[in-house]
Formats: sequence, structure tokens, C-alpha cells
Amino acid sequence: MHTLCLILGLTPAILSGGLHAWAAAAPPGDTLGHGTPVLIAKQFSFTEGPAADRAGNVFFTDQPNNQIWKYSTDGQLSVFMDSAGRANGMYFDPKGNLIVCADEHDQLWSVSPSKEVTILVKNFEGVRLNGPNDVWVDAKGGMYFTDPYYQRKYWTRTAPDMKSQDVYYLAPGASVPVRVVSDLKKPNGIVGTPDGSEIYIADIEAAKIYRYKIAPDGSLQDKTFFVDHAADGLTIDQHGNLYTTGNGITVYNPQGQQIGHIPIDEPWSANVCFGGKNHDQLFITASKALYRVQMSVKGAGY
Repeated sequence: MHTLCLILGLTPAILSGGLHAWAAAAPPGDTLGHGTPVLIAKQFSFTEGPAADRAGNVFFTDQPNNQIWKYSTDGQLSVFMDSAGRANGMYFDPKGNLIVCADEHDQLWSVSPSKEVTILVKNFEGVRLNGPNDVWVDAKGGMYFTDPYYQRKYWTRTAPDMKSQDVYYLAPGASVPVRVVSDLKKPNGIVGTPDGSEIYIADIEAAKIYRYKIAPDGSLQDKTFFVDHAADGLTIDQHGNLYTTGNGITVYNPQGQQIGHIPIDEPWSANVCFGGKNHDQLFITASKALYRVQMSVKGAGY
């Protein structure tokens, strides 16, 4: 394996004028991080969907093997769930349930800490979804999920039932989602700001990331181009910087300026999240592996 260096610089000048109200101000000379990516394990078929619980334990998926794995804060790796609905993107809700994009039958699940599964979304207006791919849950429990079409070997169908590939919102306590974005080619990664004011959505086919304002009713407004990048998964740090996947991890400040890149010695970095006891480690699902990078910043909201 190549020696992997992390060179990510951040100054207050980079953040000035674009700092979100929730984002902590960076002290002079602060940096995003300087760790070297560490391989945790490389025994999987394809890793995806990392999500950290409140304690910092990281859950991720091995979709071809239909499993959800757990990497605990004490460094223990174990299978959390078999027959996991071909889980893809995941995120924890405020109650500690793991929200899962389960595209075996194109559903959205809630998995309790005791592994009890509740199917939240089965279809949209009676039509089978393309395949929920990634999800972000706001502080109130509202869920935004992307629904691109990727042909799976485990499906019997060979074409989508949906006419478009869109983004949906499931309001807290609701049983029926609403379509909130319908003009993207193939929406994929998604993440919002902790204050619930804005959300980023990656259109992987168009190789663009957009930013939206979140209205009080959960609808999305004021679509704004953010950056040209064919991103898969997304996450945000405490300063409002956006971490994007694909060729390693590329980091953009809130103005859309690239401020760093973490090379990962794998063909594809699919998704990313902050975790660990202090939520200051970056966890990256990359091809058949899981990596972590010690950071000097924390994930947003911690």
C-alpha cells in the first residue's frame, strides 16, 4: 500500500462570510486534519452507508453479502445484522434507530437497537421505488432519501417502474413520503446541516452537487449550484465543510472552494461519516474496505 498523506489546511479567512450559524468558528492556525488513513478491514465485497450512533460506534453495510456491520469505539468489528434488506445508505434518527435504505425490495427501514425492523416506506403512490440509496435524518426525525436506479443482480426486474429518479421526504410520524426534488439526473449522496436550514444533494450522473434551503414544511427551495463533483456519499464537519466521496475524499468549504483531499488507495470511496468516541474520526467505506482517519475537527452537531 502506498503511504497516504493527509494535507488539509483551513484558515478563518476561508470560512469567513460562509459560516453557518451552527458551525463552530475555527481558531487561528486550526487545520482540518493531518492523520494518515488507517485500514480497519478489507474482508468485504462492497462497503457502503457508514453511520455513527451517539456513542460514536460506526455501522456500515456490505451490500452484496446482505449484512450490516458494527465497528465499536473500542475497536471491535462484528456483524450487527444478517438478511439486512440489501442495506445501502444509513443514518441514525434522534431516537437511536438506524434508518436504512433497503433496496432488496426498494424500501426505507427503521432498525431498532434490538434489531427490530419497521418498514417506513414501501412505495410511492403505489409505484415501486427505484431503490432508496442514501438518507439523511433531521433533528425532528424527518427523513430525506434519494432514489436513483441501479440495476441489481438480486432483482427479477430489469427496468424501473418509476419514470424519474427523485428525492423524497418523510415527515416525522408520516407514513407517506412526498417528492421534494424531481429535476436531477441521478440523485445519490445527501446530507443536511444540523440546524435543518440547508441540505446538499449530489447528482452523480451530472457530476454536480446542489444546495437547497429547507422550508418549515420540509420542502426544498432555492436550489443553488454548489460544485462540480461526481459524489457518492457526503458528510459535514463542525465548520460547515462538505466531505465528498469518489476518488478518495475531497473537502469543500461552504463557498464551494476545495480545501483538501484525502487519497484512499482503493478504486472507489463510496461513503463517509464522522464517528469514534469524540466524533473526530472520519470513517470511509471504500470498495471492499473500511478506513478511518484521525481528524482535528469533529462531525457536524457534536
